[in-house]
This record gives sequence, C-alpha cells and structure tokens, in this order.
Amino acid sequence: MPAFGDLLSYGSFFLVFASIFAVMVLGLNLQWGYTGLFNVGVAGFVAIGAYTSALLTTPAAAGRVGGLGWPIVAGCLAAMATSGIAGLIVGTAALRLRHDYLAITTFGIAVVVQLVALNAQWLTGGPFGVQFIPKPWQGTLGTGVAWNLAYLALVAGLLLVLYLGLERLVRSPWGRVLRAIREDEDAAASLGKSAFRFRLQSFVIGSMLMGLGGALYAHFVGYIAPEDFLPILTFQLWAMLIVGGSGNNRGAILGAYLVWGFWALSGGLLRNLVPQAEQARAASLQVVLIGVLIALMLLWRPRGLMGEATAVSRHAGKE
Repeated sequence: MPAFGDLLSYGSFFLVFASIFAVMVLGLNLQWGYTGLFNVGVAGFVAIGAYTSALLTTPAAAGRVGGLGWPIVAGCLAAMATSGIAGLIVGTAALRLRHDYLAITTFGIAVVVQLVALNAQWLTGGPFGVQFIPKPWQGTLGTGVAWNLAYLALVAGLLLVLYLGLERLVRSPWGRVLRAIREDEDAAASLGKSAFRFRLQSFVIGSMLMGLGGALYAHFVGYIAPEDFLPILTFQLWAMLIVGGSGNNRGAILGAYLVWGFWALSGGLLRNLVPQAEQARAASLQVVLIGVLIALMLLWRPRGLMGEATAVSRHAGKE
C-alpha cells in the first residue's frame, strides 16, 4: 500500500499539471467558448511561451542563443508578450477566415512552430531541447514534495486570479459584444461593433494565456523539447473544454482536471495491463479512450458538464 508521502507527492504533481492545463484551457475558452474562434493550433502558442521563458531564464549555453538568466517572473511575462504578438500576427492574417479555414490556418501555424523547434538548433536546442530551466524556490525547497506543494500553491493562486479576471471581463460590455459576434456577427456589426477588432482582441488574450501556461509548464518540468508540443496537446486541451463545457470558465477548469485525471488513470491501467513490448502501441489507445469520452459526452450532455446554458439557467434560478 502506498505511503502517505508517496500519495502526497503524486497528488501534488498531478494537480500542478491539471492546473497548468486549466490556464491553457481558459485561453481556449475565451477564443472558442465566448467568441467562436476555432483555433486548432493551441500547441503552437503554448510552445512559443514555453521556449520564450526557457531561453530568457536559463544560463548561457554554447551553440544556442538566449541564456540571459532573467528572473522567472520576467520570463513568464515575456512568454505572454511573445505569444500575444504571435497571436496578433496570426489573427491579423487569419481572423477574416471562418470556421474550417481558420482551423486549417492555425493548425498550419502550430506545425510550423513545432518544426522550427525541432530544426532550429541554434535557437531551441533542436531535438535535444532546452535544459536547466530554473525552478522557483528550488535552492530553498529542493525538488521534493515541499517544492511540488509550493509550486501547486503558486499555480493554483494564479489560476484563481485569471479565473476572476476573466469572469469580470466576459461579464463586462466587452464580453457581451464577444457573445453577440459569436451568435450573429452581422447583427453585431449593424450596431456599430467592429467584429474583426473584437475577435482579434479575444484571440490575442487567449494566446497570451496559452503562452503563460507553456511557461509554467517549462519551469515546473525544467526541460522542454519539441515532442512536448505535438498536435496531441491541442487534442487534449480541446477535449478538456468539450467535456467541461465551453462558454463557462468554471466548466473549462473542471474539464481540465477531469480529462487529465482520465488520461493519467488510463495510462496507468495500460501500463499495468499491456505487456512491456506492446506499450508503445498501446499508448495510442489513450487517444481512442479520450475520443470515446468526447463522443459519450456529446451524446449525453452536448454542452459539457457546465456549459454556457447551465450557467445561464443557474443565474436565472437565483433571480
């Protein structure tokens, strides 16, 4: 039977990852849930944030740019800025497209970012990635359970701040314009609202949150490589939003925890049930299981566990 310390260590490790994913899903929810922007290149913006913070905060390394030794906070802020600028460039070029065309464009951007990370060894370390990414309080707390709990408190506190900030934002007149554009862009334009400008603002803010999530991931793991930002990451984040419920920030956070828990549980079961020689193939079954979960969710609760309609009905019930 596992010792309490082992359970605490794994529990804190699990919750940190789930909370980091929740930050990313909040950004995706702002883009899709409130604005209707079909971004299938989430992994690209996460990668931009992760590499930006890693390159700025790590010590100097031979054969690679960066290594400036910046403070971690400055690296995270720079990650948000870089991802936001990338979102601005991509959004300016792509947001006049709709639905599947926007999805194809954003997916292409993510593939380009992943290929650059894989091949630009002078910038990203290539397939070897970026090592020695600093971790906050590591010198004081080490890398054990105490450090995991401290980082969990940091990420959870940041997640709470982002949730409260986004709640105020989407309930403001700005957020109501986003929903109006999502439902009927022509009607919103007839009221004098620039749909492109509001869509671009939403896309940039969402991209910044994805970049922040990437930076938090990099400083938790301490090492990043191109295989961390494959399209499967985008699939996971979309699954989290679909299961939790788009158009509801609480649903986005809930979905992140539930789907990551399902992913971790299914991975553990496959490792125990499948022979060692077949585990590489069996790993793909996790994607199949997540797909089945999404299909069941769409049949059972098409709006997710806490979709926008649920939030509205609860608010109406209180009145």
